[in-house]
Amino acid sequence: MSSDNPDNMEPKGISITDFNRLVCAVHEGSLDDQALTRALDMMREQFAANFVTLILRIPGSEDIGLMLVSGELEAHGRVTYITYHHRWTPFSNQPVDKVFRQQDVLSEEEWMASDYYRENCTAQNVHHVMGADISTESAGTFRVRITRPRTAPAFDENDKALCQQLVPHFRQALHVHNLIGRSESLGRMYADAINRLSVATILLTESGTVQKLNDYAQQLLDHADGLKLVGDRLEASYPSDNKELQKRIKEAFEARARGEALSGEALSVTRPSGEVNLGIVFETIPDDGWVDDKEQPTLLLYVRDAVNKSTVSATAAKELFDFTPAETALALELANGLSLEDAAENLGIMRNTARAHLRAIFSKTGVRRQAELVRVMLNSVVALSSEVPGVVAGAEKTFAPNHQLKPLR
Repeated sequence: MSSDNPDNMEPKGISITDFNRLVCAVHEGSLDDQALTRALDMMREQFAANFVTLILRIPGSEDIGLMLVSGELEAHGRVTYITYHHRWTPFSNQPVDKVFRQQDVLSEEEWMASDYYRENCTAQNVHHVMGADISTESAGTFRVRITRPRTAPAFDENDKALCQQLVPHFRQALHVHNLIGRSESLGRMYADAINRLSVATILLTESGTVQKLNDYAQQLLDHADGLKLVGDRLEASYPSDNKELQKRIKEAFEARARGEALSGEALSVTRPSGEVNLGIVFETIPDDGWVDDKEQPTLLLYVRDAVNKSTVSATAAKELFDFTPAETALALELANGLSLEDAAENLGIMRNTARAHLRAIFSKTGVRRQAELVRVMLNSVVALSSEVPGVVAGAEKTFAPNHQLKPLR
């Protein structure tokens, strides 16, 4: 077996320009899967390899691992589950962050006689292997494997040295990728919760254009009843309201520029339908001081529709309050503002039956009046189990160009 390559050995056979391009590609891989694939493609070219594989998750009970592969495979460039015989490989349990080659681990005869080589490698024309198990702060260990066919020369000390120089860059890029993924996942969860609470959120840039809408805001603006989109700008239906809306938006941007907090006053917008006015609250997004871009989101508008029907979950209401199906149906009708008589008519039941159900509902919730019941229903976690009708959950509309970051999962 060959001796270990010193960690401080400088790679040869690569120019500073090419090395810099390779390092930049690795760090760009922190942004998304496509950029990470490009980095693997560049590594495959640099090392004259037939495959470069990033193993994201090793198999559990079955030999299926989550991987990103650069090479002549159908799965090229896609995060996918691929057969990986983790239990067979002789390269398990290698020291982390240290590059190895198959000749560093076992002799040529041992390698070619191994079950892993005969059953897994020969079919893919893989003979020479170099890799590293790369540790990260919060995402565990990722495994990079670079391979060549038997007809190609073995990985030499210069290849090993270059790969070792890339390890810390891969570690940082994968750590950032994981942080971005987690942040996006949390953001989607919070956005879905806001949707279920029937709150419209509208993000404006400093130039006054709408950049993003949540599902509920999209539904609200589609009706153009009080608020509407004119191109990519937000406007109120009536000129007087629109003048006040634009004035408030301008004042919010000016307050943000001065570093001042908004007063929190709400704006009431009249609706052509005659329904109760929409209410809007403005909130500026703090300036982190690093970005000077007028197309970055800087102002968030929260909009509530006071007459919108509640979309609380019947299943959650039943489980939370131990309602019967009939009691649940009545409670939801009452939560939507109907009188007992109207609710009974909607449900096709007698008024006396509805009153009997209401007494049972009062007993189970501990309230005595219908107004209290509505408050309990709308303020409970039942509302968080709802969905916005007519829209796809989590579907966010983006107006200004915005790079969508996706976690490896």
